[in-house]
Amino acid sequence: MKRDLYIDFAKGMATLSIIFIHTAFWSGQFYIETEVRVFSLVFDVALFYALSGITSGSDIEKTFYRLLKLQITYMIFVTLLFFLDYFFKIFGLTFFSPEWLQNFYATFGSKYAATGISAIPQWENLGNWYLHQYTNADTFPVVMGSFWYLKVYFILTVFGVLILKFFPKHINWFIGLCITLTLLFNIFPEIYPTGQVGYLAFYMTVFLLGNKLKGKKIPTKAIPVLYGLVAAALIWMFMFYGNEIFYKINRNKFPPKIPYIIWSLFSLVTLFIFYNRLKITKESFVTHIGRNAIFFYFAQGISSSLVYFLVVPLKEIMPWWILMILIYIINILLAFVISGGLKKFDHWGWKILEFLRIKTAVK
Repeated sequence: MKRDLYIDFAKGMATLSIIFIHTAFWSGQFYIETEVRVFSLVFDVALFYALSGITSGSDIEKTFYRLLKLQITYMIFVTLLFFLDYFFKIFGLTFFSPEWLQNFYATFGSKYAATGISAIPQWENLGNWYLHQYTNADTFPVVMGSFWYLKVYFILTVFGVLILKFFPKHINWFIGLCITLTLLFNIFPEIYPTGQVGYLAFYMTVFLLGNKLKGKKIPTKAIPVLYGLVAAALIWMFMFYGNEIFYKINRNKFPPKIPYIIWSLFSLVTLFIFYNRLKITKESFVTHIGRNAIFFYFAQGISSSLVYFLVVPLKEIMPWWILMILIYIINILLAFVISGGLKKFDHWGWKILEFLRIKTAVK
């Protein structure tokens, strides 16, 4: 089957948006205007769940095999991250001092400053990462700060494929159930569950809607209606919550609450409208990013951590908007280079695992 370049293009654009979000909300906290940081959330992580729904099917074996491969790739990456973090601390302690390392980590701000630096490897952190408990990686704090998406993706995909396989005629019922749960959690916030349940209720809706639209095209006459509904929802949000809700969109993201859900509607509607309408016929830089989205997602956590060390000295000597554009471009370029290295490292990791499998196989 011919690859749908629109999916790669949409994933690429979504990845570039995530890089901008992490540019704005991490190192950008030191210099970027609040309004710009809020607007960066217009095209956010919900797009990935919608695209996952569009590309998912009811083949359980194929889906679980894909998730297993992703889990192993993830474990290879966090193993590399663990040793990079550990060896950097050894380097600092050997050639400098604990105070030098503390000053280094203070660049990330007091919230992410390392509190206990030791030459002894903290193997429990690596084990926690393998099991998707994202304790902080001191040298690269953005990495674990952005990995909440991956845990939700695993859970969402498992439940999603089970629904598609065993309840193909009841998908609308599950969409209705997820919408109902999302509304109940928001109407009665005291019952909003902790953990992943709140995330799953909303993002499963997005996933299943994406799957319902698979291979279809939204009618042209419906486009102004959909955008009109989005505009009406935004107007209601500001009337009900007040203008100050604009500055609290990010607070309503973890887990997703009504203001953030409404804020994400524009991007979701736009994605679905252009699906099967915008024809992408040639490979490009954006489709390359989309085709390798998982490695870019890993890489941007590292690159978004590294740009802190450019922001701190430069934020006092140039206008914030010029610095924002400069840092964003540098972040993309760093992520591009790092993602290429991570892809090669992943290939080596798989070859090592295959070698170990052959050597330990029972004859």
